[in-house]
Amino acid sequence: MSKKIIVLMICAMCGVANAAPDVAVISRAEKYLNSVTGLAGTFSQTAAGRRDTGDFAMLRPGRVRLDYKTMPVQMISDGRDLYFFDKSLDQITTVPLTSTPAGILVRQKIDLQNADIVVTDTATTKDTFSLKMHMRGQEGLGNMTVVFADNPVALKSWTVVDATGAKTDVVFNGLKTKTDFPKDYFQIQRHKTVSNSGGDAFYD
Repeated sequence: MSKKIIVLMICAMCGVANAAPDVAVISRAEKYLNSVTGLAGTFSQTAAGRRDTGDFAMLRPGRVRLDYKTMPVQMISDGRDLYFFDKSLDQITTVPLTSTPAGILVRQKIDLQNADIVVTDTATTKDTFSLKMHMRGQEGLGNMTVVFADNPVALKSWTVVDATGAKTDVVFNGLKTKTDFPKDYFQIQRHKTVSNSGGDAFYD
């Protein structure tokens, strides 16, 4: 292979890597996410070779609930923090909601272009479009890619890669608009210990 061809290939690869995210794709995602108040459906999660399933619900701003069917774990955000409830131990671990992908999706106002979220890549296929993003100034702490169905626009899946490179894929199924959740639906009902993180100002 000639040097000229090699140089052209390298330039082409660099051009793809440095392509700017498509603003139109980002705007479509923003418009959809800001139009959603509440959703409910099921999910399938794959991580470290294990597949788990469960029920998913979200209510903006700030509330998320995942009930796993394949392990005794429940994840709930009450609008301030995200609680990992291990039912087998009757214990909770608490983390700020902004440290999770759900935190980006359930803000009061979702701004993917001018806030503390950096969209590094966009992609489109015949039936989907997607955004890869990370928190500004936290490039080394991981990233997430959110995939949307194209027509009609709908949340389809997300993939989270943490600081170690470990990947978690979550695919949503049967999501439907829902806002009439019981008053205490996004509250942990029973536990022995709670680790307080101090809340999350994005959801006050």
